Amino acid sequence: MSPQTAERLKSQPPIRFLLTFDDGPARPRNDNPTLSILDTLARNPLQPGIKALFFVQTRSSGAGETDFGRSILRREIDEGHLLGFHTATPHHANHRFLDPAVFEQSLDDGVADIASIQGSAPTLVRPPFWNYDKRTFAIYQQHGLHILLTDLSANDGKIYGFKASPTRRSHMLHLLAGVRERIAAGELPEVDGSIPVVVTFHDINSYTADHMAEYLQILMDCARAVQLPTAAKPFYDDKGALERAALARSIRDGAQAAPLPGFWNWLWELI
Repeated sequence: MSPQTAERLKSQPPIRFLLTFDDGPARPRNDNPTLSILDTLARNPLQPGIKALFFVQTRSSGAGETDFGRSILRREIDEGHLLGFHTATPHHANHRFLDPAVFEQSLDDGVADIASIQGSAPTLVRPPFWNYDKRTFAIYQQHGLHILLTDLSANDGKIYGFKASPTRRSHMLHLLAGVRERIAAGELPEVDGSIPVVVTFHDINSYTADHMAEYLQILMDCARAVQLPTAAKPFYDDKGALERAALARSIRDGAQAAPLPGFWNWLWELI
């Protein structure tokens, strides 16, 4: 860390990790990854009772469309978590490439699905494959949905089909070092006395579920390693505070160039 960065960080508030999960609920009836993650968030040695934001697929084939999948979503709400919209199609469809009428209907369906479970319409969306443009951004806005991307994204079983992430610690360390520079530059907002740092996992992955407690520790270790102080409660434990933080970090302009995890910036620039 440069002396200039160190000096600038002195005037910045502590960070707080905002955990998000994509693609759930998971399908398996036995040893279900989403349920395992919920157990770990509720009971772990670092901070019991962590609340997270789940970007869900309400009509995913064999999962969100089923009674079992809906029961998982209800448990997420009952335990104080927040639901955001991801898809309401049978598969993980890119919204940019859907027929416009199908896209609009999927938004209507997904918002209604979540509202029926959560008691209120979702306010946040994470576009599948992180992909959006001015048109889809405007339509999200019309449905009351604000795009939330991410600062840190775990490889978490998504590495070319691997069900392992052997570089999980160094990967998070590298990403958080980049976030530190953005914080020092004053680019990230303060919300309720801390700076929300958005972290993305996938709750459909058994590897993530098996290593969730380790991931929490890795985040804390990496924060110390890059000399970013954390809030007294380093993870969110209140749904209202979680939603305020997520909305503050949401994309404000459909033309805004936002850094995406992995190779996605490169890919979408080609299309």
